[in-house]
Amino acid sequence: MLFGALTPATFVARPNRFLGLAEVDGATVECFIPNPGRMRELLFRGARVYLHRCDHSSRKTSYDLTLTEHEGTLVSIDSRVPNSVIDESIRAELLPEFDGYVIDRHEPIFGDSRFDLRLIDGSRSALLEIKSCTLVVSGIALFPDAPTRRGARHLRTLSEALRVGRSAFVFLIQRDDACSLRPNEATDPDFSDALRKALLKGVEVYAYGSKVTLEGITINRRVPVKI
Repeated sequence: MLFGALTPATFVARPNRFLGLAEVDGATVECFIPNPGRMRELLFRGARVYLHRCDHSSRKTSYDLTLTEHEGTLVSIDSRVPNSVIDESIRAELLPEFDGYVIDRHEPIFGDSRFDLRLIDGSRSALLEIKSCTLVVSGIALFPDAPTRRGARHLRTLSEALRVGRSAFVFLIQRDDACSLRPNEATDPDFSDALRKALLKGVEVYAYGSKVTLEGITINRRVPVKI
């Protein structure tokens, strides 16, 4: 997935979850932060960030905050990006876990939940929920970085969906310095418990690291999920 032209900037502040302030060429500009996560280790005063200009009359801000730089590692923080990357990877047949499957529907509904993708292979089907992960500590990706009731609910519903086909929970780690992924027990024990139970029931859980550059982001490898 390509980002388009990016503008380097210095992060100043985060007045609320979705609004950031950054300095560009000596001027302070407002930017949309497309991620509700805490990201305290990534978005701090003085952090190097990269903005994408969005000139739409209906917007309140002129920029999206796309990347940040953390200890020399580029991190994509846009939580909308993983859906596009996984979609592109399935279409390009880059994920052997879903060989033979094609995308049948975006945002399919099952039970009380809306998921990201429904795949089909003849009479077989698979429901996918895709999550963005940006927090990495000592080479271990941790999800979530803030409590997520929705994530736990999705896992429980995916367990129910096993009666009609495959179910998969897919993490895209939006940086390239993670060797494995673990549920963030300290931040959200309910999600961690739901992930373990879903895995025992047969829900497939995958995590992929990413190659991130100023030009774009692609999957570079699958990493183990340690529960």
